[in-house]
Amino acid sequence: QVRLVESGGESVQAGGSLRLSCTISGIRVDNACMGWFRQAPGKEREEFAIAMIGNDGTEYADSAKDRFTVSRDIAKNAVYLQMNSLELEDTAMYYCAAGYGKGGTWDGFIGWGQGTQVTVSS
Repeated sequence: QVRLVESGGESVQAGGSLRLSCTISGIRVDNACMGWFRQAPGKEREEFAIAMIGNDGTEYADSAKDRFTVSRDIAKNAVYLQMNSLELEDTAMYYCAAGYGKGGTWDGFIGWGQGTQVTVSS
């Protein structure tokens, strides 16, 4: 059974930084494509991942480029999202997902976390 647990979300002022973590069990992070998605208050979860990482590299949504960095630690079987220069619009629940895909396209998902809340204030 695949289980993903996110952590690291909190309230931060605009311009600040946060590092989200996602620990995974049931599958190795180097045997899957890992991604971060978000859902803003009152909106549907965004269709496209903010960031994804697999054996073929990383992909970012335009809103995340130059501000967010996704990484993985194979030894710890974990994935991280370093978020810098946070903006009010980054306020959302952030979800970690495991699946299969490449080049920014997903072929399917095999697990989702419960989410961690990021709130950016002015």
